[in-house]
Amino acid sequence: MLMQDALNGQLNAELYSSYLYLSMHAYFKSVNLDGFANWMYYQAQEELTHTMKFYDFINQRGGKVKLLPVEAPPNEWGSPLTVFAATLEHEQKVTVLINELVELALAEHDHATNIFLQWFVSEQVEEEESVGGVLEQLKLMGEAKGGLFMIDRELAKRSPGGESAEAE
Repeated sequence: MLMQDALNGQLNAELYSSYLYLSMHAYFKSVNLDGFANWMYYQAQEELTHTMKFYDFINQRGGKVKLLPVEAPPNEWGSPLTVFAATLEHEQKVTVLINELVELALAEHDHATNIFLQWFVSEQVEEEESVGGVLEQLKLMGEAKGGLFMIDRELAKRSPGGESAEAE
Protein backbone atom coordinates (compact mmCIF):
# COMPACT_ATOMS: atom_id res chain seq x y z
CA MET A 1 0.00 0.00 0.00
CA LEU A 2 2.91 2.37 0.70
CA MET A 3 4.17 2.06 -2.89
CA GLN A 4 0.68 2.60 -4.32
CA ASP A 5 0.24 5.73 -2.22
CA ALA A 6 3.64 7.01 -3.35
CA LEU A 7 2.78 6.34 -7.01
CA ASN A 8 -0.52 8.17 -6.59
CA GLY A 9 1.40 11.07 -5.07
CA GLN A 10 3.69 11.16 -8.10
CA LEU A 11 0.70 10.99 -10.44
CA ASN A 12 -0.55 14.14 -8.68
CA ALA A 13 2.90 15.77 -8.95
CA GLU A 14 2.92 15.10 -12.70
CA LEU A 15 -0.54 16.67 -13.02
CA TYR A 16 0.75 19.72 -11.15
CA SER A 17 3.72 19.89 -13.54
CA SER A 18 1.35 19.98 -16.49
CA TYR A 19 -0.77 22.63 -14.79
CA LEU A 20 2.35 24.69 -14.01
CA TYR A 21 3.59 24.58 -17.60
CA LEU A 22 0.14 25.43 -18.90
CA SER A 23 0.20 28.49 -16.63
CA MET A 24 3.64 29.40 -17.99
CA HIS A 25 2.23 28.98 -21.50
CA ALA A 26 -0.54 31.46 -20.64
CA TYR A 27 2.03 33.91 -19.26
CA PHE A 28 4.12 33.76 -22.43
CA LYS A 29 1.03 34.20 -24.60
CA SER A 30 0.11 37.28 -22.55
CA VAL A 31 3.49 38.89 -23.29
CA ASN A 32 3.48 37.91 -26.98
CA LEU A 33 6.33 35.41 -26.81
CA ASP A 34 4.66 32.73 -28.89
CA GLY A 35 7.78 30.58 -29.29
CA PHE A 36 8.24 30.36 -25.52
CA ALA A 37 4.50 29.68 -25.24
CA ASN A 38 4.80 26.89 -27.80
CA TRP A 39 7.63 25.27 -25.82
CA MET A 40 5.58 25.35 -22.62
CA TYR A 41 2.48 24.05 -24.38
CA TYR A 42 4.31 20.91 -25.47
CA GLN A 43 5.94 20.65 -22.06
CA ALA A 44 2.47 20.66 -20.46
CA GLN A 45 1.34 17.92 -22.85
CA GLU A 46 4.43 15.86 -22.07
CA GLU A 47 3.68 16.05 -18.35
CA LEU A 48 0.13 14.82 -18.99
CA THR A 49 1.67 11.85 -20.78
CA HIS A 50 3.80 11.20 -17.69
CA THR A 51 0.65 11.43 -15.56
CA MET A 52 -1.04 8.78 -17.68
CA LYS A 53 2.00 6.49 -17.46
CA PHE A 54 1.58 6.49 -13.67
CA TYR A 55 -2.19 6.13 -13.99
CA ASP A 56 -1.87 3.12 -16.29
CA PHE A 57 0.89 1.50 -14.23
CA ILE A 58 -1.11 1.74 -10.99
CA ASN A 59 -4.07 0.11 -12.72
CA GLN A 60 -1.90 -2.50 -14.43
CA ARG A 61 -0.50 -3.56 -11.05
CA GLY A 62 -4.00 -3.98 -9.62
CA GLY A 63 -3.85 -0.80 -7.57
CA LYS A 64 -6.36 1.96 -7.15
CA VAL A 65 -5.79 5.39 -8.63
CA LYS A 66 -6.62 8.16 -6.20
CA LEU A 67 -6.91 11.57 -7.80
CA LEU A 68 -5.96 14.33 -5.40
CA PRO A 69 -6.51 18.10 -5.55
CA VAL A 70 -4.04 19.91 -7.77
CA GLU A 71 -2.49 23.01 -6.23
CA ALA A 72 -2.90 26.23 -8.19
CA PRO A 73 0.38 27.21 -9.87
CA PRO A 74 1.76 30.73 -9.99
CA ASN A 75 0.55 32.73 -12.98
CA GLU A 76 2.90 35.72 -13.10
CA TRP A 77 6.64 35.87 -13.68
CA GLY A 78 8.96 38.77 -14.19
CA SER A 79 10.70 37.58 -17.34
CA PRO A 80 11.49 34.53 -19.46
CA LEU A 81 14.63 34.13 -17.35
CA THR A 82 12.60 33.84 -14.13
CA VAL A 83 10.22 31.38 -15.81
CA PHE A 84 13.04 29.08 -16.88
CA ALA A 85 14.82 29.40 -13.54
CA ALA A 86 11.55 28.30 -11.87
CA THR A 87 11.19 25.52 -14.44
CA LEU A 88 14.66 24.16 -13.73
CA GLU A 89 14.01 24.32 -9.99
CA HIS A 90 10.73 22.47 -10.51
CA GLU A 91 12.36 19.76 -12.65
CA GLN A 92 15.07 19.29 -10.01
CA LYS A 93 12.32 18.81 -7.42
CA VAL A 94 10.64 16.22 -9.64
CA THR A 95 13.98 14.44 -9.99
CA VAL A 96 14.18 14.17 -6.20
CA LEU A 97 10.64 12.78 -6.10
CA ILE A 98 11.44 10.15 -8.75
CA ASN A 99 14.65 9.18 -6.95
CA GLU A 100 12.70 8.77 -3.70
CA LEU A 101 10.24 6.48 -5.50
CA VAL A 102 13.15 4.39 -6.79
CA GLU A 103 14.55 4.12 -3.26
CA LEU A 104 11.14 3.01 -1.96
CA ALA A 105 10.78 0.44 -4.74
CA LEU A 106 14.23 -0.94 -3.92
CA ALA A 107 13.49 -1.01 -0.18
CA GLU A 108 10.24 -2.91 -0.83
CA HIS A 109 11.94 -5.25 -3.34
CA ASP A 110 9.36 -4.09 -5.89
CA HIS A 111 11.35 -4.85 -9.02
CA ALA A 112 8.52 -4.19 -11.47
CA THR A 113 8.05 -0.67 -10.12
CA ASN A 114 11.80 -0.09 -10.10
CA ILE A 115 11.99 -1.06 -13.79
CA PHE A 116 8.99 1.18 -14.56
CA LEU A 117 10.64 4.12 -12.78
CA GLN A 118 13.93 3.82 -14.69
CA TRP A 119 12.32 5.47 -17.72
CA PHE A 120 11.51 8.47 -15.50
CA VAL A 121 15.05 8.57 -14.12
CA SER A 122 16.38 8.94 -17.67
CA GLU A 123 13.61 11.36 -18.59
CA GLN A 124 14.55 13.68 -15.73
CA VAL A 125 18.14 13.87 -16.99
CA GLU A 126 16.76 15.00 -20.36
CA GLU A 127 14.30 17.43 -18.76
CA GLU A 128 16.96 19.15 -16.68
CA GLU A 129 19.35 19.33 -19.63
CA SER A 130 16.72 20.82 -21.94
CA VAL A 131 15.49 23.42 -19.47
CA GLY A 132 19.03 24.19 -18.32
CA GLY A 133 20.08 24.82 -21.93
CA VAL A 134 17.36 27.42 -22.45
CA LEU A 135 18.13 28.98 -19.08
CA GLU A 136 21.83 29.31 -19.95
CA GLN A 137 20.97 30.92 -23.30
CA LEU A 138 18.76 33.44 -21.50
CA LYS A 139 21.55 34.22 -19.05
CA LEU A 140 24.07 34.69 -21.87
CA MET A 141 21.64 36.94 -23.71
CA GLY A 142 21.44 39.36 -20.81
CA GLU A 143 19.45 42.45 -21.76
CA ALA A 144 19.83 42.00 -25.52
CA LYS A 145 16.25 42.06 -26.81
CA GLY A 146 17.33 40.67 -30.18
CA GLY A 147 18.57 37.59 -28.41
CA LEU A 148 15.19 37.10 -26.78
CA PHE A 149 13.50 37.07 -30.16
CA MET A 150 16.08 34.64 -31.56
CA ILE A 151 15.46 32.24 -28.65
CA ASP A 152 11.70 32.74 -29.08
CA ARG A 153 11.99 31.78 -32.74
CA GLU A 154 14.02 28.68 -31.86
CA LEU A 155 11.55 27.56 -29.18
CA ALA A 156 8.71 27.94 -31.70
CA LYS A 157 10.17 24.94 -33.56
CA ARG A 158 9.37 22.51 -30.74
CA SER A 159 6.81 19.91 -31.71
CA PRO A 160 5.14 16.97 -29.92
CA GLY A 161 7.72 14.69 -28.33
CA GLY A 162 10.00 17.55 -27.36
CA GLU A 163 12.06 17.71 -30.56
CA SER A 164 12.34 20.70 -32.81
CA ALA A 165 10.54 20.39 -36.12
CA GLU A 166 13.91 20.44 -37.92
CA ALA A 167 15.12 17.37 -36.00
CA GLU A 168 12.31 15.19 -37.31
